[in-house]
Order: sequence, then structure tokens, then C-alpha cells
Amino acid sequence: MQLTSSRFFGSLEWQIVELTRYLPGHVRSTIVSFHEDGLCKSLLDQARRLGLNAVGLRHDTPHLRKASSELTGVLRSTQADLVCCHGYKANLLGRLAARRLGIPAIAIAHGWTGESRRIRLYEALDRRLLRYMDHVVCVSEGQSRKVDQLGVPRDRMSVIHNAVDVGRFVKPQRVFREELEEMFPRRPNRIVGAAGRLSPEKGFDVLIAAAEIVVRHNASIAFVVYGDGPLRDELEASVVEKGLKDRFFFAGFTSRLDKLIPCFDLLTLPSYTEGLPCVVLEALAAGVPVVATAVGGTPEVLIDGAAGYLTPPGDSAALADRIAAVLEDEQQRRSMGTFGRQFVRDKFSFAEQSERYLKLYESLCGRDMSPSRDESPIADALSASAEAVG
Repeated sequence: MQLTSSRFFGSLEWQIVELTRYLPGHVRSTIVSFHEDGLCKSLLDQARRLGLNAVGLRHDTPHLRKASSELTGVLRSTQADLVCCHGYKANLLGRLAARRLGIPAIAIAHGWTGESRRIRLYEALDRRLLRYMDHVVCVSEGQSRKVDQLGVPRDRMSVIHNAVDVGRFVKPQRVFREELEEMFPRRPNRIVGAAGRLSPEKGFDVLIAAAEIVVRHNASIAFVVYGDGPLRDELEASVVEKGLKDRFFFAGFTSRLDKLIPCFDLLTLPSYTEGLPCVVLEALAAGVPVVATAVGGTPEVLIDGAAGYLTPPGDSAALADRIAAVLEDEQQRRSMGTFGRQFVRDKFSFAEQSERYLKLYESLCGRDMSPSRDESPIADALSASAEAVG
């Protein structure tokens, strides 16, 4: 079982859905989400459209006993052998329910943001919970170093990177490029894209400062950021204050990033902290070079100088310099895009990721989960399909 608390269909949800799809067909897996005031519906609907089992719970953490009891019932009815927990809420209730049934509970450590006092409190709870999980999967080596410092025994830790389906990212379509260009009063020659929650840890204030430097030297370059969050008003005011209103646009949340990213000339990620950023994997899968800060697991995905550049966090001048360097050299930009697409195809596929998860599941359950002779995995077919599209 994959257990989470989903409020919208984003990168984490893609990871859960695609892992479930790529596991061998004989491994029955159910995606379960806490209710979240009905917002879990987007994840459940997408999973069901893909033919996956998906369940929405009626209770949540304010009703701890009821939620734990309901989850225990779902685990029992689906005959789950283990539960994979994504986030503090899933870790807490997943561990309680798993203990009742005597099955393993795995925590997937995606990373922590510390974006607010409330979130910091929840994340402190999450860090304590990790010590009591049967196993902790870290999405990057950088994240594993943080988990190691919490006192989680190394024999109960693994690193399994996030993955990306290269086949989702096709060649740029003119209609989506025009959609981007029409956001600006004067159509730009180059568009720098970004995506993420508009919260302090994402560093979009640094990107605005970098954009001011870039546009001062080349006014044909424009910036668009997809995502929403508590800092939106403040960031939009900063754009106006710096005279960038015609060259920097906050476009809000979108569920169509897979269509829009291929139309970026460059993707940038100015974060102060990351686990392993899916948006970087997605840009590379689309053949789009990336300029990002060297934090968390980002350097494990983005080889400096090969598929883009790494810069220090908080350094707007360095970020501006690297953005300009990529956009001023079209041959380099194209070669970086080609390298990045091949790199993630080879190293960050869901087929490879699902194999590693399957081995972990087998080790925790104490038995081989190989298919019988009359059962066939779907992973090979999915992988072949992705290769054909790519």
C-alpha cells in the first residue's frame, strides 16, 4: 500500500502513481490518501483513470483513533503485506496501523521545507517518527545524510532516487509555446521557466533579483513561474518594484507542466533546500537545460556543465551569470538538452526504481515476490512504450 495525504496532483503524486504502475503486475498495490477535506480526489481520480486501485479515507489526524482504525481496516481488506508512508501524517498513522497487523511500515523521506512555524512543528514530529519505522527510503544521498543524523540505523536506510517517465515529455508544441509568449506585452525571444511552491525555501526572491540582472543586459528574455503559495503577493510586489512587470510572470498552479516544460528555453530552480527535485528530472527528460542551486539531491541529478549549471544558494549574481551563459550559446543549450534527456533516461527510470523497491519489499516481507509462470509484469511493456514515444 502507498499511503499519503494528497491535497492536489503534483510531483509527489506522480511518483506514487508511476511507481505503482511500474511494479510487476503480480504485485497488487493500493494507493490510499487521507481525506484532506475532499482534496485527495485529484490523486484518486488520476490513479483510477490509469486502472489502479485507489481509496480515500474518511477520517484524518484530528480523529486519531478513528483514522487509525479505518486505515487498519483498509490494510486488512486489501491484504497488504506492507505500507509505504509519504509524509508525517502517513508515517504516524501508517505505523500505528501496521503495528496492529504486524506488517512492516516504510517511510519515504522526501525532504523538509521548514516554511512556517506550523510546518516546522510537523516536520520535527516526522523526524522523530523516522526512528520507529521499519525502514526509511531517502530520495537522494543528500537526504540520507540528514536522516543519518537523526539516529536511524544505517541497516534500516536505503537511497532510492525519484524517477521520471521520459515518454511523458514530447517535443515542444507550438500552441503551448504561444501560450507562454502571450503572457508578456512584448513577445520574448527566450523564456526561462520555473515551478514550485511560493514559499521561503524555494528562493524565488533570489530568482527575481537574478532576473533583474539578466533583463538589464538582454530585455528579450522573460521569466515565468508556475506554482502558488504564501509568498505570492510579496513576490509579485517585488517584481513590480524592480521594474520587471513586463518580463516576469507568476502563472499560478497548473496540471499541464508536462506540456509547458518542453517549451521553456531553460528551467531554473533557486531553492535553499531540496530532497530530489522532480521538476529538474522533468526538465531534463524534456531536453531542457537547467540552472539550479547545489542543494539536497540536485547535484545527483544535474551534472554541472553537462546538462546545465549548479550555483550556490542565495547567490543571485551567480544565478544570473549561468542563466545568461546558457541562453547566449544556442549550440551549448541544445547539447545540454540532449545530454540531460539521455542521462535521466539511463539513470532515473521508473523501471529501475521499481526493481529497487521490489527488492526492498521482498527483504522486509521475508519472501520472494517473483511472478509465477502464468503471470507477466507490466514494467517491460511500459518501458518499451516510453522508449517508443521518446
